[in-house]
Amino acid sequence: MKIAIAQLNYTVGDIDGNTSKIIDSINKAKEQHADLVIFAEQAVSGTPAFDLLQKTTFLELCEDALVEIASCCDGIAAIVGLPILTENGTVSAAALIQDRKVLRYVGKKYITARREMGFLVPSKGYEYAKIKGHKCVIIVGDDLSRERDFDKSVDTIISINARKYGKGKMSYRYEMMHNLAFVEGKNLVMVNQVGGSTDIVYDGTSGAFNSRGELVLLMKHFQEDFQIFDTCLSRQKSVEVPTTNSMRTRLLYDAAVCGLHDFFAKNGYQKACIGLSGGIDSAVVAAIAVEALGRENVHALLMPSQFSSDHSVEDAREVAENLGISYNVLPITEIYKSTVDTLKPAIGGREFDSTEENIQPRIRTILLMALQNKTGHILLNCSNKSENALGFCTLYGDTAGAFSPTGDLYKCEMYDVARYINRLHDNVIPDRVLDKEPSSELHPGQKDSDILPPYEVVDAILYRMIEEGQHREEIINAGFDSEVVEKIHAMIMRNEKKRYQFPPVLRLSSCSFGHERLMPLTNKYGD
Repeated sequence: MKIAIAQLNYTVGDIDGNTSKIIDSINKAKEQHADLVIFAEQAVSGTPAFDLLQKTTFLELCEDALVEIASCCDGIAAIVGLPILTENGTVSAAALIQDRKVLRYVGKKYITARREMGFLVPSKGYEYAKIKGHKCVIIVGDDLSRERDFDKSVDTIISINARKYGKGKMSYRYEMMHNLAFVEGKNLVMVNQVGGSTDIVYDGTSGAFNSRGELVLLMKHFQEDFQIFDTCLSRQKSVEVPTTNSMRTRLLYDAAVCGLHDFFAKNGYQKACIGLSGGIDSAVVAAIAVEALGRENVHALLMPSQFSSDHSVEDAREVAENLGISYNVLPITEIYKSTVDTLKPAIGGREFDSTEENIQPRIRTILLMALQNKTGHILLNCSNKSENALGFCTLYGDTAGAFSPTGDLYKCEMYDVARYINRLHDNVIPDRVLDKEPSSELHPGQKDSDILPPYEVVDAILYRMIEEGQHREEIINAGFDSEVVEKIHAMIMRNEKKRYQFPPVLRLSSCSFGHERLMPLTNKYGD
């Protein structure tokens, strides 16, 4: 059996657009004499659709679209994902179409993602079907990782999925699929979505395993793709899943570019603005924005204060010129002094502290938001996960923005991505930006290391706490300084209020704030 795998980029709620893509791929599959064409989970609706899955009209439009899709399936079978309203609630289903008729719906049994809980209800799970004389099992979503012991007469397992990207998940995903295909002795075909959907990005990388558990087809990551898997070919050349560290950084970069591009394209935005400081974070975001949107659509503001070093302004200017983006230099010294003077009747006579420090990033945000309002340039946030975790950020200052493409990357990962960008684009980020010690330049001589050890140590502790969920005692027993561990834990806990007010942060890790790690804003745990 020749199975066409259509890995497509869908938009939530764009039922007409998604349907058009699906029909185009059906016609393409017919041209290539495929017996079956498969599409991702919730392809018709796009995902995650959240409360749209509770709207009867929305679900009826999805079913109407399926009728149109089925009318094109003359001489070919298709499996299409969509939400279906049942007497128990909305189910994520795979519709099996043959001879222009919808023969049945196969629902998802396990609702495991938080973004689906409360919006979808469980169904009975996988079903067997005879397609073009071949016995197949059709399975939806994460059911693939939970079901085993399929009927011996089954030739091929067909999985339609919507698996988001997350660091390290690809290796796990394909190891699980290899084991399933090998143990069951069956072909295994998986189709995934691709593209950004607000704060989620789907990586694609759909694939097929033969009955010996060998990966014989691996589709593109973060791009639409269309390929044919022929179950009758007895000998196919096996391929490998990319797992090297360099490939991991490339995937992070590609995910950020894809997520940012689709956030703009699917929301009808075109131009972005950035506050370029001369530091590593804003340089990386600017480079990602240029890749995702084009240099002609990115504008930077350089906003030095009296605390900014000369080389910061020079470095920011060099980054902008290397990237080929337009920029303005708008010194904020006079605005800052005027603001402090205006406040004197209310807070004057007190020592310089974080109050005066935080005025600077808030002034910068005022200027950036004015640019957004006047010109339509959408403000990009330039945060990283380390600073977001510790609260090294100013609420209504550098936490502002419409979208954060890097807020789920640790500080050390920002350096990894910067070095990858330089390899990709001929050192557009100057060495001095990479070599300088991290600083927010909120007061003369200020450095992040005044408060905490190097980020290599900080990030290692943060990763254990956040991604791995380790207790402080475990981390201390692993060799980390107890005072540092306690301090970092306290900083994480008391800065939840800031994270509740962040812009949408592109989810690139396996444990993102506010999603996989959702803490109550008001709580006394750990006091």
